[in-house]
Amino acid sequence: MRLEKLIAGIASPAPAPASGSATAAVVAAAAALVQKVTKLSGKQWPEAAEMHGRAERLRLQSEELIEQDSLAYLDYVEAVRSGQGVAGAQSRTIQIPLEIARAAAEVADLAEQSASLGNPKLRADAVVAAMLAAAAAEAAAYLVGVNAGETADVRLDEARRLAREASARLRPPGARGSAGGPGRGRARPAGSRRR
Repeated sequence: MRLEKLIAGIASPAPAPASGSATAAVVAAAAALVQKVTKLSGKQWPEAAEMHGRAERLRLQSEELIEQDSLAYLDYVEAVRSGQGVAGAQSRTIQIPLEIARAAAEVADLAEQSASLGNPKLRADAVVAAMLAAAAAEAAAYLVGVNAGETADVRLDEARRLAREASARLRPPGARGSAGGPGRGRARPAGSRRR
């Protein structure tokens, strides 16, 4: 689904796409940032190419989850209307956000490694990727809980654990490896020019 179409769909009164698809899109964006960092970190990080491949896989998976979340919700609405297959359809509305949380947690892990081991000039991109992935993991865990409702479901415990792990990977701005705090490099003195 193209970004413009996704955003317009989320903004529309249609029942889907909605928050789950938006969350998956955030994971895809975070994975894309990790791809950027790893692609430009080969000199500093011997495993950068391998990490790039993992980030690409997660981005593509997250892009698929955007559509899968919409379809799962629409299937659930139809099951409730028809009175048939409600339990299975509800289970799918829990499973898809769990898959989003799993992808987000893995992206957060890759982003943390990229921030520590990758090209220091791109550390801000890696840190933002970790922030986006952690927020997406939290949002996905919330959606698992909403969709589970009053039903006791072990998937909610897993989703919450993944969200906690993703959030724990965040470091404060300016932490070790930072190139002068926020941004891509150190600030230049007033009046100086790049040569």
